[in-house]
Amino acid sequence: MAVSLREYVKGHDYLICVDSDGCAVDTMDIKHKRCFGPCMVQEWNLSAWEKPILDRWDEINLYSITRGINRFKGLAMALAEINERYTPIDGVEALSRWAAETKELSNPALEELVEQGAEPIFHKALHWSREVNKAIGQLPWEVKKAFNGVREGFEAVRDFADIAIVSSANRDAVEEEWEKFGLMNLVDLVLCQDVGSKAHCIAELKKKGYADDHILMVGDAPGDKAAAESNGVFYYPILVRHETESWEEFPQAAERFRDGAYRDYGEMKAQAFLANLAGKE
Repeated sequence: MAVSLREYVKGHDYLICVDSDGCAVDTMDIKHKRCFGPCMVQEWNLSAWEKPILDRWDEINLYSITRGINRFKGLAMALAEINERYTPIDGVEALSRWAAETKELSNPALEELVEQGAEPIFHKALHWSREVNKAIGQLPWEVKKAFNGVREGFEAVRDFADIAIVSSANRDAVEEEWEKFGLMNLVDLVLCQDVGSKAHCIAELKKKGYADDHILMVGDAPGDKAAAESNGVFYYPILVRHETESWEEFPQAAERFRDGAYRDYGEMKAQAFLANLAGKE
């Protein structure tokens, strides 16, 4: 099992941070379509508008520039739209403020608010999040898998780089999936939503002694790109609907990264990433 952030000591001069859902493992679509969206419909009694609401949930979380948004930010965005278009959502303004301003978007942070007597929408958001985790835990394994090329990509960099999972997903789910897919033995560190944002996690990893140009964030969402840019490190995109091709190209990208020739290539890949999400491939 990978060590904790506090205990972690770098083993190589290079570090590759890898997101989980939708990036290394093909679980993002199924989790949103079977768990996140349906649990929201159930929690807020939205079945009268289920199809357009679920379609919009998928657009927000999977197929647009907000792909990969934190679950609570996505919830606040969706509920705000539902409040305007379909039915009143009590407390949505307070939830939106919290999602925009809090330093920690997680179940423990919500639990603390609830214990302090927060208004009912926070109770509902916490219950929704727990139900999502429960539903994810009940997904059959046959609908979940790692993307083709991930293991080969990791094996191609193990001789010169450390590998850290940097994910905003639930830790238990991430660790279970990576163990099941046989990837955990290739990973040196696991950082999930309980540690903080991806930007925070990368910032903490920089303190372990890696140079900025020796860190590469691999991700499938704008939040991954933003987390890399806010820390002055490189970004390699896994393109939605082109994940296998992205992982097949990864060893070549990693060679450029190792050899100090990544910057121009990385800018080209970032442009392709944004065009792909905008439907302008």
